[in-house]
Formats: sequence, structure tokens, C-alpha cells
Amino acid sequence: MKKNFIRFGILTSFFVLFSCNDSNKLTEVVEVPLPTKEEKITIGTPEEVKADPGSFELTKLTFPYDGLAPDIRSLTLETHYSKHYLTYTNNLNKEIVSTEFENMPIEDILKKMDLSNAKLRQNAGGYYNHTMYFNLLTPKEQTPKDTLAGSINKEFGSFNNLTNQFKAMATKQFGSGWVWLVVDRYGKLQVTLTGDQDNPLMKNALILGTPIMGIDLWEHAYYLDYQNRKGTYIDAFYKHVNWEKVNENYKEALKKVKKV
Repeated sequence: MKKNFIRFGILTSFFVLFSCNDSNKLTEVVEVPLPTKEEKITIGTPEEVKADPGSFELTKLTFPYDGLAPDIRSLTLETHYSKHYLTYTNNLNKEIVSTEFENMPIEDILKKMDLSNAKLRQNAGGYYNHTMYFNLLTPKEQTPKDTLAGSINKEFGSFNNLTNQFKAMATKQFGSGWVWLVVDRYGKLQVTLTGDQDNPLMKNALILGTPIMGIDLWEHAYYLDYQNRKGTYIDAFYKHVNWEKVNENYKEALKKVKKV
């Protein structure tokens, strides 16, 4: 397997991933330290990353870790995919063993689960959210076409208006969370946000609906590249949205509300 080597200088911070120790309190379950001195870091390949046996698997990246560079660099993507996403996946699989959720689609788990079950809520949400995130990234910049493009123009006035609304909401989001483009229960496109690893499929959502695009606003998604410059990360992410996949998600979501 081809390995990439990256040299980093002195860094003092570290990344963490939140999960749960009890039914109410979120704590950290995976710690990803940054280099403490100038050293080489070995970056593997996405193909090497495998979830433990269980109901859910990692979605496959369609490009190498450096495929989005320089906007999202290889160490950020490798850490996000092989540490954070993998941990959510493994934790979810452990959490649902021998329960009613073990063979249930993730969307149904999110809709039916008891939100007071903090472990299941955080890990099921983390798995679903990250699966969508990694399915929506592409090296090539795109714009919406087909059915989605027409609906964006109709409901937002233009793609530029949607972009401005989406980026503005993501920029204003305080703390960890996600901003989504969703199809609501009436088949209308809306931009909304959720905290932590919640998403619009859950009972507590401000706008209930089917997500078709989402941006991860946890610091692990951008801090290695952009530190406190979250807005720059939002711009970088938006350059790498696979709008063809978003269009596929849109048409599938419309079927659920019987709009096509």
C-alpha cells in the first residue's frame, strides 16, 4: 500500500470525539493527539480502514486522502474518516447487539429510538451523519443539475441564494453540530441545523425531514487545516459537494413524501 508522509511542527492541541458514559452526560471516547514535535506522520489509505463486524459498515471513499487537498488536507481527512467515523460505527454496532435495532435500517433507528438513550443517540447520529458527509465529498467542483437545480431555483430563487443561506447558517452555528439541506414532510427544500450528532430524522428536530446534504461543524472536521477560521472551512467544503449525489438523495427523498 502506498503511504504518504507529512512533516508537522510543534503543536499543542488535540482532537476528541464525544460519546457517552451514562444516559445523560457526553464524554470523550477517542483522543487523537497531534504531533508534539517536528516529526513525520504516516498516512495510510481509506481501503485499509475496516469497522469491526456488526450491522453497519463504513461507506467507502471514492478518492485517496489527499484527493481534496489543499482545501481539506490528507491528515484532516484521514483523522476524520479512520478515527472519528470509525469510532461512531464501532460504537453503534456494539450498542445495538441483541436489541430490536440490530437489523434495522439506520433511518428507522433514528426515527424510533428513545432520545434519552444518549449512547445510542450519539453513535447512531454520528454514524448516519458521517456516512452522508463522506458520500457527498468529491474532488471536482460541481453545481446542481437536473431535478434538484429546478427546485432550488423555484424555492430559493437561485443556487447563489441557497449557497448564501447555507453558509450563513453554518457560520452562525455555535459549538458542535451540523447544517443540513433537507426535504421536509411536505416535499419542500429547507436549510436547518442540529446540535452535536443529532439530525433532522430525529423526533426533536426543529424541521423534521430527510437530509440530502450536510456539513460537519465539529472541530475535528476542520481544525487541523483552519483552526478558528471556520468560515474558510465552510467555503472549502462547499467546493467539494457532489451535487450529483445530492440530486440522487433529493429524488429518493421526494419518493418518501409521494412527490414523484
